[in-house]
Amino acid sequence: MDGAESPPLCFPNLNSSCRRLLPRPRSETAVLYTLLAFISLLTVTLNLLVIISISHFRQLHTPTNALLLSLAVSDLVVGLLVMPIEGLHYVETCWLLGRLMCALTPYVSYCLLSASVGNMVLISIDRYLAICDPLLYSAKITLNRVKISICVCWACSIIYNGCILMGHLGQPDRFSSCHGECVVVISHTSGTVDLFMTFVGPCTVMVVLYMRVFVVALSQVRVIQLQTAATTVRAAPVAKKSERKAARTLGIVIAVFLMCFCPYYYPAFIGVDTSNNSSYFAVLSMIILSNSCVNPLIYALFYPWFRKAIRFIVTLRILQTSSREEPENVTA
Repeated sequence: MDGAESPPLCFPNLNSSCRRLLPRPRSETAVLYTLLAFISLLTVTLNLLVIISISHFRQLHTPTNALLLSLAVSDLVVGLLVMPIEGLHYVETCWLLGRLMCALTPYVSYCLLSASVGNMVLISIDRYLAICDPLLYSAKITLNRVKISICVCWACSIIYNGCILMGHLGQPDRFSSCHGECVVVISHTSGTVDLFMTFVGPCTVMVVLYMRVFVVALSQVRVIQLQTAATTVRAAPVAKKSERKAARTLGIVIAVFLMCFCPYYYPAFIGVDTSNNSSYFAVLSMIILSNSCVNPLIYALFYPWFRKAIRFIVTLRILQTSSREEPENVTA
């Protein structure tokens, strides 16, 4: 009788199998899978549109857009691989993909998220130089230098996360008590280092640079407004619109980054080990992964060239021979 009432095994043919936690009704499981599929598909679609747009149109082959492309690639892989695997894990409440995938999945996930953060920092540096040092920007920021920076960013992410997860990569089942678990535990020391390297440091750089950009942009707008006031009274509304757009974009960038990353580092803030076996880890993981879906909206959807590129892609005009020279008269 007790055996009939106990939760089913993850692997019924194995005596060492874990038991499923909190079995869900089929209707609830179907809803969760549908929601997971929708979020993953949306993430992949949005980032794929960014990748196709920047890769196809020659006019968009700029240093800034190269950074956006790198960011979109990392977010695309998150939506294509990490979201479905993590979703399968937490919906089924069992790890069904084996020991090798248990070792690789957290590592790939951490690498992609770190690369995404690194790309955002590079974008903030790029925009800082473009606004605060516009005369020397073209000489300092070239496409080749940006490509090298992107390669360094990805290489650092791969090496850094290899060090953080070295123990897990070597022995992925060392914290597992039964077959069907994939437990990743990051010690308080490693979690604290990761907190400063992946969150506090990048966040500080982004906030400082963006605030500097905001102040300089406002001062430049006021100068332009004073210079144009003598010749036309219609310049003032344009300046006000620019101020609102700058404030809105910078506010969204910083606020979304903080909202997505702060909860994930909650264990490090309170001084405990970070474990994916915690009851709240699934929620924290999905929040930080959702940033990959929001990124293309923040960094690309607000640009006119992206909206025009989407029209070219959706209407299949992108298949025309001359489409690589489009969208005309639109700057990135």
